[in-house]
Amino acid sequence: MNKQKVRCVLISDFNLDIFSGYLSNDEELPAVAAVAAPFGQVTQLLVQEDPEYWNGNTDFAFIWTRPEGVIKSFNDLLAYNPHSIADILDEVDQFASLLLKLCDRVRFVFVPAWIKSFNRGSGLLDMKKDVGIANILMQMNLRLCEIFEQRSNIYLLDSQNWVNAAGKYAFNPRLWYRGKIAFGNDVYKAAVRDIKSAIRGLEGLSKKVLVLDLDNTLWGGVVGDLGWEGIVLGGHDPIGEAFADFQRALKALSNRGVLLAIVSKNEEPVALEAINKHPEMVLRLKDFAGWRINWLDKASNIADLIADLNLGLQSVVFIDDNPMERARVRETLSEVLVPEWPEDIMLYTSTLLGLRCFDSPSLSKEDTERTKMYISEKQRKELRKSLGSFDEWLGSLETRTSVEELNRVNLQRTAQLLNKTSQMNLSTRRLSERELADWADEDYRKLWTFRVSDKLGDSGLTGIISLEVINKTGRIVDFVLSCRVIGRKVEEAMLFTVIDYARGLGLDELVAEFLPTQKNKPCLDFWKRSGFDFDVRRNSFTWDVERDFQMPEHIEILTTEHVDE
Repeated sequence: MNKQKVRCVLISDFNLDIFSGYLSNDEELPAVAAVAAPFGQVTQLLVQEDPEYWNGNTDFAFIWTRPEGVIKSFNDLLAYNPHSIADILDEVDQFASLLLKLCDRVRFVFVPAWIKSFNRGSGLLDMKKDVGIANILMQMNLRLCEIFEQRSNIYLLDSQNWVNAAGKYAFNPRLWYRGKIAFGNDVYKAAVRDIKSAIRGLEGLSKKVLVLDLDNTLWGGVVGDLGWEGIVLGGHDPIGEAFADFQRALKALSNRGVLLAIVSKNEEPVALEAINKHPEMVLRLKDFAGWRINWLDKASNIADLIADLNLGLQSVVFIDDNPMERARVRETLSEVLVPEWPEDIMLYTSTLLGLRCFDSPSLSKEDTERTKMYISEKQRKELRKSLGSFDEWLGSLETRTSVEELNRVNLQRTAQLLNKTSQMNLSTRRLSERELADWADEDYRKLWTFRVSDKLGDSGLTGIISLEVINKTGRIVDFVLSCRVIGRKVEEAMLFTVIDYARGLGLDELVAEFLPTQKNKPCLDFWKRSGFDFDVRRNSFTWDVERDFQMPEHIEILTTEHVDE
């Protein structure tokens, strides 16, 4: 991750100096430079465009308030001077409208959900509709959620998790009366961890692959010694039940778009037989994007497997019950995240659910079908081995590419692909959904998305190319392609599309400037063989629009018209 500090402004109705210190000094990336505005001036700071805080360099705003501090009718409710729920929600609407205005000043806005602090509530009545404090507070938070749906760069955070993590140390009345400090230090530490995770997710740096051991990780016992019938899994045994629950949690993670893979020291036929035949297995072979089951070094197997999946090691998490294997992978593959793992199987699921490395700001159709797409890719590779030539293989796939301009429907997935893709990425710029939509909304700019499918499956929205026209020159700003479809001539289809469009506009030339990073050399390699003229001094590529560009064979390009509602 880029070590440049992310700048944020903290706004609150209580003292956030301690929290600001934790956020600014936390060693985990990304580094954050936090500026705490004077507390108790929430509305003023939200309304006024004070250059001290909104100077164009602020990456995100963090607005942490107590409900009684900003919603007067809720404060009256705590004193048992009731207001109608309509009055309370009307105040919530007004406050939320101020928060929405921040979305145009910063890249992201984080708002912790409102919780009860010292107040136990009203006991038996606390969950009673429109009467109980807890019930009304839930309605207020849900109202914020509904309003925040209007903008893609504002997020409501579950602050109750921070309080739960702190336990009895969450609140300290002495801190409140002496310094207007609303929470204990453990709450602030938990908040910092979630904020850092949120930023990584928004920057496309969440983990994508979870590599798993088998024996005593997915099931109890050594399958090579016990046979699949003898391993501990499921049933009414507490250990077996814990292993089954762990697999269910992994399955849920897979449904969120995280790829599962296996690296295990075992005899492959024996291990695969257990996965296929054991009646209590929750995960089956179709749930794994790939595996390396042999007696080779696990670090080498992980590197080989991830290369085969066409991903980077920085996207990998490795889980193994053996501390020696964990240490080996941690020391050999420094980019791989290897969390410490409990000896007690009954803690496996809670440990997995406590990992923050998979957090993502959105969940697209492509995410939920990612494993299926990688299995289809494996079938393509097997088909390629069986055919005589590369062209014969491409022709057999019957590839179709659907081209569509950026719109409200595909915006989420487009921004996600832009922010997550590192290898085949011309400029590796990172933009929020709002920033991307605003950029593409100018008349002199165009952005196309590419969906790829073939007879073996649908790879989804996997390509982006954007163009900025200045006089008679078209500048290709973004050229992004998912690793799943690299090398299948989709790259050439994307260039054909933009060249054809440029010719229709009567442009003289197209220019693409390559901005190198540690990971996008595959993009440079493609452009060097694309036929564009390469200026090595400027790291740029040029195409005379009058020249014909060869449309790749074996690919059908479909243009999709879309009208926003």
